[in-house]
Amino acid sequence: MALPLQPSLPLPLPLPLSLPAAAAALAALAALLLVLICAIAHVTAKKMPTLHRHEEEKFFVNAEGRKEPLPSVHDPPTRELSVVVPSYNEEDRLPLMMDEALDYLEKRQKRDPSFTYEVIVVNDGSKDQTTKVAMQYCKKYGSDKVRVLSLVKNRGKGGAVRMGVFSSRGKKILMADADGATKFADIEKVEEGLKNLQPWPNQMAISCGSRAHLEKDSVAKRSYFRTLLMYGFHFLVWFLCVKEIRDTQCGFKLLTREAALRTFSTLHIERWAFDVELLYIAQRLKIPIAEVAVNWTEIEGSKLVPFWSWLQMGRDLLFIRLRYMTGAWKLERRKCN
Repeated sequence: MALPLQPSLPLPLPLPLSLPAAAAALAALAALLLVLICAIAHVTAKKMPTLHRHEEEKFFVNAEGRKEPLPSVHDPPTRELSVVVPSYNEEDRLPLMMDEALDYLEKRQKRDPSFTYEVIVVNDGSKDQTTKVAMQYCKKYGSDKVRVLSLVKNRGKGGAVRMGVFSSRGKKILMADADGATKFADIEKVEEGLKNLQPWPNQMAISCGSRAHLEKDSVAKRSYFRTLLMYGFHFLVWFLCVKEIRDTQCGFKLLTREAALRTFSTLHIERWAFDVELLYIAQRLKIPIAEVAVNWTEIEGSKLVPFWSWLQMGRDLLFIRLRYMTGAWKLERRKCN
């Protein structure tokens, strides 16, 4: 005779984790994730990017069409000011910037004959007529005042600025964007900011042009998505790298020759986030930094692709902090060959 089936008992449900246990589990997961990211950042880090120049990059073409060897930032300075203009496919925007800059510099030199300058246009592997446009200014003002350095391949904005800095002759070196978004006469404001930092330790100081005072106006004109990206980027810069400078990305920065040599010799990032690493290095080296409000106008034709460029910069910011923290990157000095 078959025995009656016994009703199966329900399996016991797992007890929910208590709040402290859940918090501990999340903390352990976060710690594991951080260790993993640190390991990836360390393993994938290039110890020091190459500073090798291609043979064609060791010369510039003068106004007469002859090749001349480029000077080195390691040599004693022979000019008061060098202006480095990184340019990638800038045939349309470069003339406006160059006209304004050279008009100011020529007038200043007439007022003060002891003031000497040079403008170095760095063509960062452009596919348009950037070199041809820049050479017109070389022929007009002479190759002692305007020089064009053409890179064999695109290095990125940071790489282009570095090559220009390493070929400069100025006691002070100004980075200026090719779009002319910053009013060039505002160089006097950043010069004053630099002067106010004296005495400069080891002759090193940096003065940054800033658009932070224009933030409210820019928010009103931008989409919510771009505003969110902007605030997110600013938070990451503050949280991970640079706390004392509100606007790290304005392309109008004035450095003493010694500060430029020290920071650009250490720089690893060669694309959009290079400004942040530059200032991070300066802070680590205790180089004094001033932030000065400048006049700025947004110019059409930016090479920055809003979402993907911001994503790349966010990744670079995280890696800057982690790679220096783990010792993958060090504050070493290198010489460009």
